[in-house]
Amino acid sequence: MKKLNYKHTIIGCFIAYMVQAVVCNFAPLLFVGWRNEFNISMPQLTTIVTVTFFTQIVVDLISAKYAEKIGYKKCLVLAHLLSGTGFFLLGVLPYVMEKSFLAILIPVIIYSAGSGLLEVLVSPVVESCPTENKAGAMSLLHSFYCWGTVGVIGLSTLYFAVFSRENWRYLAFAWAVFALLNGAFLVFVPITKLKGDQNKEERVHTKELFKNKIFIVAVILMICAGASELAMSQWASAFAETGLNVSKTVGDLAGPMAFAVLMGTGRIIFSAISKKVRIEDYLIVSAVGCIASYMLACLIQSPVISLAGCALCGLAVSAMWPATISFTTKVIPNATMAMFAFLAVAGDIGCTSGPTIIGWITDAFGGDLKKGLIFSIIFPVIIIFSLLFLRRKNNKKSA
Repeated sequence: MKKLNYKHTIIGCFIAYMVQAVVCNFAPLLFVGWRNEFNISMPQLTTIVTVTFFTQIVVDLISAKYAEKIGYKKCLVLAHLLSGTGFFLLGVLPYVMEKSFLAILIPVIIYSAGSGLLEVLVSPVVESCPTENKAGAMSLLHSFYCWGTVGVIGLSTLYFAVFSRENWRYLAFAWAVFALLNGAFLVFVPITKLKGDQNKEERVHTKELFKNKIFIVAVILMICAGASELAMSQWASAFAETGLNVSKTVGDLAGPMAFAVLMGTGRIIFSAISKKVRIEDYLIVSAVGCIASYMLACLIQSPVISLAGCALCGLAVSAMWPATISFTTKVIPNATMAMFAFLAVAGDIGCTSGPTIIGWITDAFGGDLKKGLIFSIIFPVIIIFSLLFLRRKNNKKSA
């Protein structure tokens, strides 16, 4: 057998982000079906979204303290084992337990724990690999989350069209196998630690991180990046089907799938030009585009334009998450696993709060998702003001 090298490590990490995309995007495709099959209410669907990312936050915090001690590889393999187990139980428990909501919630917690580990581990593993353009590699890595989203939406849409949505549990089993196979592959690839974890004398400690104003701004950016992205991607399928009155197939293809395609494309573009642009400026442009796309989706009466707004939101938010990580690792040398974990916590707080707040507002307005989603413009607005604040501080220092 040919010895595996760091190229295989990066490939395994790319696939790992596709696994995470399945974790974050498979259940929302089933929301409307679950409402009919198991009588799951809108507040319960909101709870599923909240629990998904709250679990990731808890795991992120635990990982910040223990992942480096346990070992990158062991935790990475465990993440895939948890994800695969969660998908398998998702296809089993709702049909053997009386309380359907609890039967869905248990596997959601299990696979979300796996996703939380992936969130913390995959970026630093790629960062530690010997690559020349770190920002480009990071953006390319995160594009595979998008292609995973495209895959789960596209394959699920095809599957539902052929076998009907009532047979969704067998697709859950297939995703379980996908996660477990990549976990097995990663057992055999080389994985090294970040420089900050290798050289403990020069590492940036947690107290120093939270005294750093740039890191505080990065945390705010990660929260708003997660909220901007997930507020749309988590509710786009239900928004298209119930708010725009288009079919399930058309809604998924023109809404969340188009969102993911443009988000992946945007990350590839940023990967190619990351050395030529100022990351802060790029983030401001992204935030302005995000505001415009949410307004198109929610304020225009035409379903075609609304769906276009959903899709363009993917392009607008594409660079927010990876660019913030790249910016932080660039200005704070000797990064450690803990720093990536705290950034992941911030991102997952955004991923939790964004969709959850939209769910609450939607429920308060009688299920009108347009009224819920329009509130999401607050997140890119905060990104713009945070970056302008940072620029003002830097200008005062240089003056």
